[in-house]
Amino acid sequence: MITAIREVRRAKGLTLDDVARRCTPPTTAQTIGRLETGARTVSVGWLNRIAAALGVAAADLVKLPERVEIAVAAILDASGAHAPKRSATIAPPTPAPGLIAVTIATGIGDYRAGDELWCETLEPEAFTRALNRDVLVPRPAGRFLFGRLIGRDEGKLQVLPLGPGARQQVVADPAWIARAVRLLRAL
Repeated sequence: MITAIREVRRAKGLTLDDVARRCTPPTTAQTIGRLETGARTVSVGWLNRIAAALGVAAADLVKLPERVEIAVAAILDASGAHAPKRSATIAPPTPAPGLIAVTIATGIGDYRAGDELWCETLEPEAFTRALNRDVLVPRPAGRFLFGRLIGRDEGKLQVLPLGPGARQQVVADPAWIARAVRLLRAL
């Protein structure tokens, strides 16, 4: 964890010893120095103790990694492209916990070769959140089924695979499924 303990302490004009004595219970200047430099891991407990000693919120002592944002230059709608009324930015996609990916090797359905599909894994109690969405369903022996989830009935899922003439398939009690949530496509 990257912290801003040193920056906040210096901004408040305090020494390592000042902060150490203000901690409850008091500690040593050496310990505070090690926590500042990362020589010692900062636990949540230490973060809260030091924040209280400095008179700030614990969140003020945590540095988040820089997040790149992209400026919005134009908005495209039915009338064409025009400048935004206010400055705006968008953040590039960042993966969240529980995501898995599907890469598209050959165009099928709405997908083109080279597409990357990010999918959110869902437990059985959340399967209904994927109705009428494209899903990846695990099958025995390391196989998968990919298609549109069109129904769920007593633990059985009805999935319509992509492509013309595909027939509905029924999968009984999968341990999980993954709902498509983001399509990444190079132009």
